Amino acid sequence: MAIIPSIGKPDAPVERAILSPASAPQEAPLEQSLRPRTLAEYTGQAALKDSLQIAIDAAKGRGEPLDHLLFYGPPGLGKTSLSLIIAQEMGVSIRITSAPALERPRDIAGLLVSLKPGDILFIDEIHRLSRLAEEILYPAMEDFSLDITIGKGQSSRIKRLALKRFTLIGATTRAGALSSPLRDRFGLIQRLDFYRPDELARILERAASLLKIDLTAGGGRAIAQRSRGTPRIANRLLKRVRDFAQVKSNGQVTEEVANQALDQLRIDPLGLDPTDRHLLDLIIRHFGGGPVGIETLATAISEDVSTIEDVYEPYLLQSGLLCRTPRGRTVTELAYRHLGHPLPGGAMPLFDGDRP
Repeated sequence: MAIIPSIGKPDAPVERAILSPASAPQEAPLEQSLRPRTLAEYTGQAALKDSLQIAIDAAKGRGEPLDHLLFYGPPGLGKTSLSLIIAQEMGVSIRITSAPALERPRDIAGLLVSLKPGDILFIDEIHRLSRLAEEILYPAMEDFSLDITIGKGQSSRIKRLALKRFTLIGATTRAGALSSPLRDRFGLIQRLDFYRPDELARILERAASLLKIDLTAGGGRAIAQRSRGTPRIANRLLKRVRDFAQVKSNGQVTEEVANQALDQLRIDPLGLDPTDRHLLDLIIRHFGGGPVGIETLATAISEDVSTIEDVYEPYLLQSGLLCRTPRGRTVTELAYRHLGHPLPGGAMPLFDGDRP
């Protein structure tokens, strides 16, 4: 199976927080080595795995390419890994790119023409495709054909070019941002959910084995608990805790060593980093617990709206610390308690949390 990396203009390097689920460029080779290679090795997302296994077995039984797939959910949950696994299970090649790299219609047309029978085309951040690129995909996905305009002006004509049957896998963190015509052309649409701590602990156990890290069960649980339900973050924290254990301890990652390392990184027991706590604290202190508009909140913490919506909010909402309302964002009672603020009405918190 040939894996062809993303094409087009690479994005400029961006500095990312340690708890950002986005992958850093320098981590790409190591991250690739930690990816599971088969569905059997893939931990978590049980219902999704079952659906995929049935679809793969059925397609292979008919000798046909897999139907087009759309994976959506927060970043770092395994959308790219699942796509690589599907290619491995189907025994076909996969071409990997992202929507921002497909700036011109000929970029995506060139990719489609180069695909061989059964190949998989994986487009990350597919919600960011230009309108022209989307329109090229419509006949390609439905009829496996490509409409090419020949000539200019009144003498121009459209020629339809037949394509090899292929599978398009799209990945997005914002399924609602996809246009309905594009979304409706996917035969299988699956959401990836945050992982449970026990699932993350199993992922960390496998990663520790590959990286030759002496990780105890308690150490794995401690890291998993603070990993925001995201495998990519769990693997990143494992490497930082490994460094701490190597310098400050005997190299073994125990529960005590893991907690000490994560406390030094200012990651609290709920997996919140200083920015998360600052966001919640700001809503409580300056906006009376909310509601507050997302634009106002973004300005107050010097972040852009998309970063709050894609990076910080999903986990805060999932953890029950933040709520979305028609009037804006509000914090919950759990947030008051975790940050050590008196509850509305004068009630005292259960415990003093870590303040930013």
